Amino acid sequence: MSSTLAIAASPSRARSNLAWRAVLALGGSWLVAGLAQIEIRLPFTPVPITGQTLGVLVVGASLGAGLGAASLALYLAQGAVGLPFFSGGEGGAAFLGLAAVTGGYLWGFVLSAAVVGWLAERGWDRSVRSSIGAMFLGELVLYLVAIPWLMRAIDVPLGEALELGLAPFVVGDAIKLLLAAGLLPAGWRFARKR
Repeated sequence: MSSTLAIAASPSRARSNLAWRAVLALGGSWLVAGLAQIEIRLPFTPVPITGQTLGVLVVGASLGAGLGAASLALYLAQGAVGLPFFSGGEGGAAFLGLAAVTGGYLWGFVLSAAVVGWLAERGWDRSVRSSIGAMFLGELVLYLVAIPWLMRAIDVPLGEALELGLAPFVVGDAIKLLLAAGLLPAGWRFARKR
């Protein structure tokens, strides 16, 4: 298993430091919270378009499976206690409940970051081609959690849930996926030069 980008780019004296890893996890949660504020609401779906997915992919890949998932769990915890970390500056535990329309996306972020991080630990984040694969699998895992959750939250069949919770996001998620897939190899090139 190889290093993650965040650890490789860290000062050598901080790489094994638990406090430094906590700082990385906190920073990752804040990155996702910041990107959550980029929001576009469409009139035909209860799920907003946000920048969160980009943050999830980058955090997962750069921190690895364990630390990436911990960072996203920390993001959820901070939002659950009321910090304005969710889309549109919202916060509160109700956003994570079974009846919450976006709850599946939020919980899916943790699993998505873990999957992308696991693949990154195996070198999938070193080239654009393999990064695209890792990011795509991360997106797939996210929707495997989000769509069934959305079906339950608004009581719609699978086809309608896909129309409301996946179709409007395909183009934007493809752009975010490609951006994340380009950032990681570029980050590795920078880290190697240091």
